[in-house]
Amino acid sequence: MPTEWNSAEYARLSNPQLAWGLRVLDQLELRGDERVLDAGCGSGRVTTELLQRLPRGRLIALDLSFNMAASAATALGKFAPRIGVVQADLLDLPLAPASLDVVFSTAVFHWVRDHDRLFAEIFRALRPGGRLHAQCGGGQNLARLRERALAIMSTPRFAPFFVGWSEPWEYPDAPTTAERLRRAGFADVEAGLHAAPTSLPNARDFQDFQATVTLHRHLARLPNELRSELLLSLAAQYAKDDPPFTLDYWRLDLRGRKPE
Repeated sequence: MPTEWNSAEYARLSNPQLAWGLRVLDQLELRGDERVLDAGCGSGRVTTELLQRLPRGRLIALDLSFNMAASAATALGKFAPRIGVVQADLLDLPLAPASLDVVFSTAVFHWVRDHDRLFAEIFRALRPGGRLHAQCGGGQNLARLRERALAIMSTPRFAPFFVGWSEPWEYPDAPTTAERLRRAGFADVEAGLHAAPTSLPNARDFQDFQATVTLHRHLARLPNELRSELLLSLAAQYAKDDPPFTLDYWRLDLRGRKPE
């Protein structure tokens, strides 16, 4: 599957992700001198706020997308040398074992299909006593959108482009996530789901949001005219909802500590 993002459009459209990220950050206790990994930094909006809370610390901002990492490097360059931006895979962290105090992440882990390997890799990179503090999509996240998109994708006009298709996300429930964290070696595990319905202002913003934030991997399989058709069809359905253009987001909070 393609892993690239339109980082400029994501920065413009991702206010919901920013708001969730700031709330998660507010729950993270820091001394200010830690070595922290922002696991999936995106365009760097939440990362900037995280760095403000590390006046004596160091931050590694990592993203798989070249475009996102480049945008983050531009946004965060003024904070050098306290920050480094890295393009890399969370499943193969280019970090020494036991080199981090905290791994922080929001709105990212659901794009990684192998959570057992993900948590094992994070556990390896944390020092004893180090913490994982993250949030991602989980449970029934975007169930309505996924159902409606699949119905369109299954029609004769679209089906040939989705032969062999599988969803790009992993949306586990809280008990499954807690068990995976414990299996990786984490202690003091916490995992919980909560609803976060998100309304977009109009059909145009709805389509732009889907094209950039949620369905870009779907659209990458389609010719341009069918991309527009899929987005228009979805927007027409969401316009009839009450309230209109509302996405049924669910957020999965997850915490864990590497034993001393």
